[in-house]
Amino acid sequence: MTRASDPDFACRLELPGWRLVFADLALGDAFDAAVLDTRLAAAETALRRRFAGGDPTADPVLAALRELFKAAGTSPSRYRPSSEALVRRVLKGDPLPRIQPLVDLNNLVSIDTLCPACVMRPDTVHPPLLLRRGAAGETVTGFKGELDLDGKPVLADREGPFGTPITDDHRVVLHAEHREALLVVYEPRAAGADSARRLAALAGEIPGLAVGPARVFE
Repeated sequence: MTRASDPDFACRLELPGWRLVFADLALGDAFDAAVLDTRLAAAETALRRRFAGGDPTADPVLAALRELFKAAGTSPSRYRPSSEALVRRVLKGDPLPRIQPLVDLNNLVSIDTLCPACVMRPDTVHPPLLLRRGAAGETVTGFKGELDLDGKPVLADREGPFGTPITDDHRVVLHAEHREALLVVYEPRAAGADSARRLAALAGEIPGLAVGPARVFE
């Protein structure tokens, strides 16, 4: 079982300009999905007000993410950062999908910070981790099928790639019964995003949610 709080948890970044923030999440008996649903609805409303009539990619965080995608060798217009895809969904008037509580929390973090985020089953990730450029022939299989990783930012462990700021591999996907997760947030260093602070505040907003100390790698 991999936890960000483990003393030997390690992640190395080969791609410049990124900062990865990891934290352990757990749902206790006091967790109430209705509270999370209310928080998600409020976040959607705040997002629509924030970008009313404007271009979300002009935001410093989303703009910096798009530049990092280009630097790795991929088009952010063809393969959008997952946070940008969520923002665009909400701005079109569609609510965030309600999938699984920890996945829903992940989406809340993503639209709050505008940074791609991923929750993973702790027993499927095998450090040390490495953020690198994807190679020709590498793929992950996400919700929309197989994704070619060539020229894309890739997070890998001893078994190979399992995540990107676009989508994640089925190997790490949470199911309905899971109550614990390892969260990663992909931050652009230049944009001043502060996911660690946002994560620290989250537990106080949602009863029954435990958030471990953030581990930051850059």
